[in-house]
Amino acid sequence: MISRIASFAFLFLLGWTATAVAAPRNVVLFVTDDQGKDAGCYGNPVIKTPNLDALAADGTIYDHAYATTASCSASRSVILTGIFNHANGHYGHEHAYHHFSSYDKVKSLPVYLEAAGYRTARIGKYHVAPEKVYHFQHALKGDSRNAVDLANESADFIGEDSDKPFFLYICTSDPHRGGGVVKSDPYKPDAFGNRPQGYPGVETVLFDPNDVIVPSFLPDTPTCRAELAQYYQSVSRIDQGLGRLVEILKEKGVYDDTLILYISDHGIAFPGGKTTTYEPGLNSPCIIRNPYNQKRGLRCEALVSWVDLTPTIVDFANATPKKNQMQGRSFLKTLDQEKPAGWDEIYASHTFHEITMYYPMRVVRSGNYKLIWNIAHGLPYPFASDLWAAPTFQDIYKQGPDAYYGQRTVKDYIHRPAFELFDLSTDPYEANNLADVEKYSDVKKEMQEKLKAFQKRTADPWIMKWDYE
Repeated sequence: MISRIASFAFLFLLGWTATAVAAPRNVVLFVTDDQGKDAGCYGNPVIKTPNLDALAADGTIYDHAYATTASCSASRSVILTGIFNHANGHYGHEHAYHHFSSYDKVKSLPVYLEAAGYRTARIGKYHVAPEKVYHFQHALKGDSRNAVDLANESADFIGEDSDKPFFLYICTSDPHRGGGVVKSDPYKPDAFGNRPQGYPGVETVLFDPNDVIVPSFLPDTPTCRAELAQYYQSVSRIDQGLGRLVEILKEKGVYDDTLILYISDHGIAFPGGKTTTYEPGLNSPCIIRNPYNQKRGLRCEALVSWVDLTPTIVDFANATPKKNQMQGRSFLKTLDQEKPAGWDEIYASHTFHEITMYYPMRVVRSGNYKLIWNIAHGLPYPFASDLWAAPTFQDIYKQGPDAYYGQRTVKDYIHRPAFELFDLSTDPYEANNLADVEKYSDVKKEMQEKLKAFQKRTADPWIMKWDYE
């Protein structure tokens, strides 16, 4: 493949003064599964993520990037459409008896890009439906618990001799708790997919439970530390896969024309994170390298959301359709800014995880205030099957309802009020609910009005819950 520099030189030798041939604006969207903001570039000195840290140094780190829902399928539907899941119909999990899927008329990112002349491929975890809505031209095969394998299996697609730009959607099953493991494994992996015999092409990186950093929403117990050490090991596999992917992009001569986005579908798979709308469930890693930006190694304070990802990518690709259904907006221009104006509000919308887990929540964060509306607050908070079985939670649950699991008692975690209002500037761990404090009544009212307007704007069926029940 002729590089841009070679193309410019060729045109110059011919004596052409016309605008040089535009570079192919390739896109790689790298999505991990249930990863919190656990990386060196996010301030964790213990976990080993040298390749992600290098990408961050060559790109932009977002400290306030949010999934719209902390549930795998639902979140991925938002990532790939730019439409909140309550509006695209993907209310919960796609697989097995859960059987959620998006409406047939929804348009998705790979469809937009194919229409604009892109080659499209996916590899690894998919977890959305129907296929005709989320259609990729190529469905590559690889071990989703081995990101190095995913990268290697993508090499031929990346290096294909074509004049068309490419879009690669590469999704790991790491560091998801359970699932995604090759069935033929001769040894049983741990909860985070770590196998005793390791993975081909991957260096096994072990962590001492005594060294891990226990976040405030989790209990600092030996059991929790042991699980976090396993989780760190799983993240290290992802990092090696990312490193191999960057190597391949450089080997194929396309790195300098490729937008790389690294995100997780949502937060960490521990109770208090995944399936909740608390910060550990929604606030997720987001590192983006735009090859055409001059500034590098920035930290951007913009509040961005996964509903903004598809608009941002089609913007980069010059492929934004004149008519589209997208409810997010492009944040491409914020990539070289530290404090861009107009990016201080995000929304979240959760309804299901598994089919048995009905617990709709709607969320607005505006500036430092965050309001959670627990629409079905009369019900006990439902547990995902993997989170209920998590040793970290069971360890505390067996101690009784008044035992503290991180910042909350078990009782308060399971039984929630209709509204939770937090000032994240003074209470980043969401331990002090201000919803019924008179001093904050005006703030609560203003935030409720924002939620109603959001629901109306995005055609949320649950808006009717303001008027009955």
